[in-house]
Amino acid sequence: MAAELILAFMEFIDRRAGMPLQRLADQVLTRCRELTGAEAGTIFVLGKSGRRRELVPMSFQNDVIQLRAQSYHVAIDSASIASWVAQNAKPVFVDDLYQLSLELPYRFNRTFDLQNGYRSQSMLAFPLISYEGEVIGVVQLINRRTGDQSRVEVFSERELGLIAPVNAIIGTALDRAAMIERITRQNRELRERNRLLRQQRLQIAGLQDQTEDAFMTSVRLLAKAAELNDADTGNHILRVDEYAFALARRVGMASDFCDEIHYSAALHDVGKMSVNSAILKKPGRLTDEERLEMERHTTYGREILVRSARLKMAAEIAHGHHEKWDGAGYPQGLAGTAIPIAARIVTVGDVYDALRSPRAYKPGFGHLEACDIMLKGDARIDPASHFDPELLRIFENCHPEFDRIYTTLVDGLPEMAGMAAGNGD
Repeated sequence: MAAELILAFMEFIDRRAGMPLQRLADQVLTRCRELTGAEAGTIFVLGKSGRRRELVPMSFQNDVIQLRAQSYHVAIDSASIASWVAQNAKPVFVDDLYQLSLELPYRFNRTFDLQNGYRSQSMLAFPLISYEGEVIGVVQLINRRTGDQSRVEVFSERELGLIAPVNAIIGTALDRAAMIERITRQNRELRERNRLLRQQRLQIAGLQDQTEDAFMTSVRLLAKAAELNDADTGNHILRVDEYAFALARRVGMASDFCDEIHYSAALHDVGKMSVNSAILKKPGRLTDEERLEMERHTTYGREILVRSARLKMAAEIAHGHHEKWDGAGYPQGLAGTAIPIAARIVTVGDVYDALRSPRAYKPGFGHLEACDIMLKGDARIDPASHFDPELLRIFENCHPEFDRIYTTLVDGLPEMAGMAAGNGD
């Protein structure tokens, strides 16, 4: 008969593989009580609260009184019976909990009985052992009743013997259920964290877009402010921006470089904001002193831009776009590759646009005439001393693109047309 009960219990546990921990604990406790005749019982699971180990009631049942939700935890180092069983991995039999000898290493707390009008008498408490041999919890069975329901019987080795053979199976099943719940909870928390991270990334991307939009607006306004006192420039800054972007791509510069020069080149003359407006608007030839002041716009531009990390290239362009390949330019007299590549690129576009654009002191040249001057020179421009020879060679191969940019952004057309033109090949 005992063997049949044990076999039935093993089948009972096996059929409940994968069941949630709470339901499994409830059904295991019910089955233990049926096998032993206990009218009440509790299953504790060993857990942690910070560094403190404790027993947490997972299932509690009582056929005599209606139980309210229990939220108490039992410290593993307390003097309770359950704590002693967990620490020593041994069962405890008690005939009468109210008559415990003071010589025993554990005590019975009567608080529950007093609060609920109940009388705990006999007890069997045994550890739940995992497959690895570790204590994972404790089962407490209270008040054994069999034939005569009016009389409480004591638990014996026989009752423990009905459960002991399947103790490891019970412990392993509960341990596995707890592990599955932990994994499920961790996966749920991980999914939630991932959701929050995605949400945060979208928010950051939105803020970055807003920041980038604000930055580009500031660049455009700064470039526009530079030409307020220079009535002849028209869409010059926008065209130079597009020439520089087109030439940088033809050179094979990295995409980040091309993107940066696409807004940085527009600021090449930003230093003119600091030049006396009378000099900028003077219709006739400048005096030597006025010419020196005009040339200082390169230095003024660098001083305006150099404080911003995002405008480092713009500062190099503003400072170096009037330098010449042979070192005869200003303000530093740099030569060859000592001139930043971004400034050398802008120089090509700046000179081309100056040749194409009509001014009070000169007419505007057509595209082919401007190209002829750029490539062969005239009384004022010596290509070999003025330009980076490699950039000039590339310009010779792609000059129709410069003509298209100039035609699209010719003075008098809306400025935004130039923005659209700059996005195509």
